[in-house]
Amino acid sequence: MIDRASRLPVVRQCTLLGICRSMVYYRPAAPDEQTLALMGRIDALYTDHPYMGSRQIARQLRRQGERVNRKRVQRLMRLMGLAAVAPGPHTSRPHPLHPKYPYLLRGLTIHRSNQVWATDITYVPMAKGFMYLAAIMDWHSRRVLAWRVSNTLDSDFCVAALREALTRFGRPEIFNSDQGAQFTSEAFTGVLKEHGVAISMDGKGRALDNVFVERLWRTVKYEHLYLNPADDGTALRQGLARYFDWYNQQRPHSGLDGRTPDEVYFGLAVQRQAA
Repeated sequence: MIDRASRLPVVRQCTLLGICRSMVYYRPAAPDEQTLALMGRIDALYTDHPYMGSRQIARQLRRQGERVNRKRVQRLMRLMGLAAVAPGPHTSRPHPLHPKYPYLLRGLTIHRSNQVWATDITYVPMAKGFMYLAAIMDWHSRRVLAWRVSNTLDSDFCVAALREALTRFGRPEIFNSDQGAQFTSEAFTGVLKEHGVAISMDGKGRALDNVFVERLWRTVKYEHLYLNPADDGTALRQGLARYFDWYNQQRPHSGLDGRTPDEVYFGLAVQRQAA
């Protein structure tokens, strides 16, 4: 936003934009290894107990021998995009000027592929640093249709994942998300409107409205991310590509009667071995 080549002084530009001049020169420092380790422990606690807020997580950490106060946990949870499911949405944050849409899935029987798609964002720990992961899932088959990672919580990587899913698999009848600013933005909802997709959004504080994506996050973290922390963004993308191929093609789901997401989504015959 600040144009240093402009004839208008930087001080005046800051005044017009309503920002502090010192912020123009500020470069945020990356978290140190100790902080990243603490963030990893917070993420693991939250993944197991998403109803925990900063107060309860701080207590649990202290019981585990960590010297930490609630204010630090609050600050790190904000950075990670986490909050207890009870008071509101977690990774995504609502924008006061963006329109909200009603929840369309209550009482709806979902019995076919491309009837409902859903999305969400989660914090991704790495060996050094962290990123965010967004995924588009077919609700009926649990198939991951597209995904993207980003080092910021903007809407661009969510829109990119959505466009890929629409290009490769057509359009769903309904698209469900939480009320986060990434999904209520015109950049995101505009794509859905262009394709004639009905927009559905979880009620505020109702993470279980999007329960299948929440379960996906727990699965991918415990089966892949925690076991294989990536050194950088390239390694993260390569590892996730392999994992999601395996998840879609080979991982059977008890909720799908032992079938894989691909078998359900594409209507493939199930290959069962004799006991």
